[in-house]
Amino acid sequence: MGKILLAGGAGYIGGHTAVELLEAGYDVVIVDNYSNSSPEAVRRIEEITGKSVTTYELDIKDTDKLENVFKDNDISAVIHFAGLKAVGESVAKPVMYYRNNIDTTLSLLECMSKYGVHNIIFSSSATVYGEENPVPYTEEMKRGTCTNPYGWTKVMMEQILEDASKADAELSVVLLRYFNPIGAHPSGRMGEDPQGIPNNLMPYVSQVAVGRREKLTIFGKDYDTPDGTCRRDYIHVVDLAKGHVKAVDYVFGHKGVEVFNLGTGTPYSVTEIVDTFEKVNGVPVPHVYGERRPGDLPESYANADKALRVLGWKTEKTLADMCRDSWNWQKNNPNGYNK
Repeated sequence: MGKILLAGGAGYIGGHTAVELLEAGYDVVIVDNYSNSSPEAVRRIEEITGKSVTTYELDIKDTDKLENVFKDNDISAVIHFAGLKAVGESVAKPVMYYRNNIDTTLSLLECMSKYGVHNIIFSSSATVYGEENPVPYTEEMKRGTCTNPYGWTKVMMEQILEDASKADAELSVVLLRYFNPIGAHPSGRMGEDPQGIPNNLMPYVSQVAVGRREKLTIFGKDYDTPDGTCRRDYIHVVDLAKGHVKAVDYVFGHKGVEVFNLGTGTPYSVTEIVDTFEKVNGVPVPHVYGERRPGDLPESYANADKALRVLGWKTEKTLADMCRDSWNWQKNNPNGYNK
């Protein structure tokens, strides 16, 4: 068995996946340009696992440099985490998002083809279900209409991978559609460390709790949900990382394209998240209610039966675990990896 190449492996999901892969006995190679991550994350992966990790600092879009990684390492599978992921920023800078996210995918496929690597797992997103599909989302639903360029890049990358698979009978592609990853490694040594103002709910909640931000604004309280706030399928990042280990186990014996939802199947509202966080951790999270944001769906959650049936994977951690681990990371690393 060769090494697993983690493109964007120093990021939030990539880093946690690296830990789970190493603990499952896989060798990993991390390639990251640290645009939304930190070399310190790699050091902590090594600290947690007691294993050293081969790491390259480079941009995945730079195919020439990426080729050297394939040349120097016996790569047997790729997990593609490398992508820009802020919805609002994608609306403001669509060309940057299309260039970055699609080019990284093409560079990886070109290098894989040249060096005879036939297995790729792609970080996709529930956003590809768009606005038309009813919840809970199932894998056989048609991809929907996205509300932002970030979502469209995920749709396009799925399509590119499907087309590449049709053209190459050897290629094995697993598309993992994530729901809303939150939480952190239970050691408190690794977690989500967004650059600038967080785009996601949990790091914002944590930063308010630790005093880095004054208050949380909850966007909209008049949705057709039990408490009027949006409901999402929040999944602990460690459960999500373990889903990637199962996907790696699966990808080697498989040909063609397979899609899996990685979620809990249980939606929680924004208000429930804040209430649980305050209760579990005994810290206040000052919050106010604001106007709805354009493009926010009232509800989004998974049917994750297929992942259980085919991969033998299901989530194990509760919302309380997610809130506890998020706070454990934030209070021990108030400024993230930049101590």
